[in-house]
Amino acid sequence: MAGGRILVTGGAGFIGSHTVDLLVARGYDVRVLDSLEPPVHPADARGRPPAYLPDVEFLGGSVLNRDLLRHALEGVDAVFHFAAYQDYLTDFSRFFSVNAAGTALLYELIVNERLPIRKVVVASSQIVYGEGRHRCPRDGVQYPGQRLESQLARQDWEVHCSVCQTPTEPGWTDESVVNPHNSYAIAKRAQEEIAIKLGQRYGIPSVALRYSIVQGPRQSFRNAYSGALRSFAVRALAGRPPLVYEDGAQLRDYVSVHDIARANVLVLEDPRADYRVFNVGGARAISVRQLARLVIEASGNDLEPEVPGLYRVGDMRHILSDVASLRALGWEPTRGQAEIVREYVAWAREQPDLRDTYSEAAARMRAMGVLRESVAVGANGSANRGS
Repeated sequence: MAGGRILVTGGAGFIGSHTVDLLVARGYDVRVLDSLEPPVHPADARGRPPAYLPDVEFLGGSVLNRDLLRHALEGVDAVFHFAAYQDYLTDFSRFFSVNAAGTALLYELIVNERLPIRKVVVASSQIVYGEGRHRCPRDGVQYPGQRLESQLARQDWEVHCSVCQTPTEPGWTDESVVNPHNSYAIAKRAQEEIAIKLGQRYGIPSVALRYSIVQGPRQSFRNAYSGALRSFAVRALAGRPPLVYEDGAQLRDYVSVHDIARANVLVLEDPRADYRVFNVGGARAISVRQLARLVIEASGNDLEPEVPGLYRVGDMRHILSDVASLRALGWEPTRGQAEIVREYVAWAREQPDLRDTYSEAAARMRAMGVLRESVAVGANGSANRGS
């Protein structure tokens, strides 16, 4: 398919723009459709694509605009569908209208207009696994539900066996079992089903990629959802210690946006990926506290992470994605965690709009009841707020 015309919805965003860069470098003709909505983009963007987007055709607007999406699909050979809504807000209907209905509209137009689309690649998320695969030493493999609010409030952070209640051990989660816990996860799971099932039904080769936590340049400072690297970096570069939730022992497999872009183009070009779902992760377990220390080191400041006993309702304790299926197609993560952090911090230093946005994001999450304080219970039964 090299040299064809590709539509990238959400192509001005973090993952989208890096994928656009790689597509252009590989000789593709790229068209971008993006609504440039805050908080990912500045409130005054006014339809102007960001300066980092290469010289490609740009259409401003929403994937829910039927006429605009139909126009965007004209003359296109394949689609990367990255346009999505993600936040901690409780406007549940918007998650489904943008993520699920927007994907359904894409397939509706392809089918009803008989458009010769040769591949659709949909961006999904590791979040569809919930807590993912765990193992109890006594009772074996489990896919647990959400941790209870009552246990988090008393700083009982670990996932417990549903049978014997002892703490479980996190494992690497393959693509076979999903257990979405929140509105974003459920909407992403619906998006996958729409893409793979309608793709099979109507002969539209489709792929869904479940990204782990993606890190790298262009990750918005304004978006509270954009993750720990942003949160830690804006504080460390302002000379303030990163604030770590829970106890900092949570495990993640962070992945570079450059490796994500490579995976995207691989499944576009490889027919072995058709009608399948793949994990795309970093293939290494990193604790949140380790990440904070790497950010501090890259910032050059003499700081220690703060662990005040805060937690976010709905967060996963440990989630690690098994990337064996994608490896079988020849993909491998190439960027180490320290390298990812150094690149991001160096990029952040150069941004004219860099500022410590943590307090704003935290205040917003507190107001929504997402960010809460735990109570440590001492040996004598006394309770202490925080840790």
